[in-house]
Amino acid sequence: MSVVSQIRRIWFDLLAAVQFLTRLQVPTIPYESDTLARSVKFFPVVGALIGLGSALLYFLLIPHLPVLVVAVLIVGYMVAITGCLHEDGLADSADGFGGGREREKVLAIMRDSRIGTYGAAALALTLLARVLLIASLPQAEAASYLIAAPVLCRWTTLPLSFYLPPARARSEDQVDGQGARIARLTTGGSLIVGSLLSLVIVFALLRLRALIPILASVVVSLATARYYKHRIGGITGDCFGATNQLAEVAVYLCGAWV
Repeated sequence: MSVVSQIRRIWFDLLAAVQFLTRLQVPTIPYESDTLARSVKFFPVVGALIGLGSALLYFLLIPHLPVLVVAVLIVGYMVAITGCLHEDGLADSADGFGGGREREKVLAIMRDSRIGTYGAAALALTLLARVLLIASLPQAEAASYLIAAPVLCRWTTLPLSFYLPPARARSEDQVDGQGARIARLTTGGSLIVGSLLSLVIVFALLRLRALIPILASVVVSLATARYYKHRIGGITGDCFGATNQLAEVAVYLCGAWV
């Protein structure tokens, strides 16, 4: 593959990551069956772009509004720009794991578009936690954590999709959900590149203070991966969203702890 072709592929992979994770309009890219699996290495970069918007809002609003109001507006911005992608996954996962015992029942509940009690409770708690923890961040470091959290929580997709198989069967004729499009299809190279990008961004923002948020993200990834493997034998797209949300809360908690 020529250098020009490699640059073009990298550009298309980045656009695919932006297209999948946000509501932002991007140029049309050629369809390839493995585009999404290749693009996961850029998920942390998209997280950084989302976080930059949060940090900008913080700087613009904090001189004029109470910090709690600013936090609500920032969470509202993140929900809007992602189209509730991860919140939807969290709610479906909470309903599935909370309402089902057998593997098949859990997966069936996850596919139900209606939200149940477990999903509503999980959404309410995580949204409230994000607002309160963002409002509790030290003002001097708030912008750094507002960027680091979206980076690290989107990094969790890389190890999960590298190590875990799809919980539902994958066929050539029909891909069973977004999870099957990347589960066990993320390459070692993508895992390394995405992890390095995450480390560079987070260490540039937080310096040595980055160690605890990184460790928290790793712990959330490992704990949820073991749980998914035990309960449903793999992972679904909803599970990726659930881990994403839990990791984001964990990173904000690390920032607010001080």
